[in-house]
Amino acid sequence: LIIIDYLQLMTAGQQASREQEVAMISRSLKALAKELNVPIIALSQLNRAVETRTGNKRPQLSDLRESGSIEQDADLVIFIHRPEYYKIDTLYDGTDSDGKAEIIVAKHRNGAIGDIILNFRSEFASFTDIRVEGMADISSFENEAPIIQSKMNDEVDEFVPELLNQNNNDILLVDDPDMPF
Repeated sequence: LIIIDYLQLMTAGQQASREQEVAMISRSLKALAKELNVPIIALSQLNRAVETRTGNKRPQLSDLRESGSIEQDADLVIFIHRPEYYKIDTLYDGTDSDGKAEIIVAKHRNGAIGDIILNFRSEFASFTDIRVEGMADISSFENEAPIIQSKMNDEVDEFVPELLNQNNNDILLVDDPDMPF
């Protein structure tokens, strides 16, 4: 996996214009991904059109900065949009935007496009699934399986669960210093 943070910081020699330079970078990254058979995630800035647009501030493919070739070359384009940042009270579906973010799959060469709504916790800059009414909270599962500390931790838990050997004879807990794990 190669991550480029961010595309507009890269240069590609002497081109006639910045748009042509970004187009060359975009094509080169696409070729590199194919040659090395690795995914490349390239972060990109949006142009100022989003800021000047009235009403809906949702990013669109045409908002990718400095080149239409980013849109053309990418297999997948995903935007993160927080209407609350723009003082917009509702999401695209009419629900409250407070503490929410939209993940917008704007282009997917081999799949569906669409939107995903997540909770956004600004104090941690983290995204979490929205809790569905009637579903158990993920934190309620944390005590259902034994936690085995790594021997690399300073405070190793003395508890070694016997459960692992009861149902499956293939699993063997051995304190062997030659084992790589």
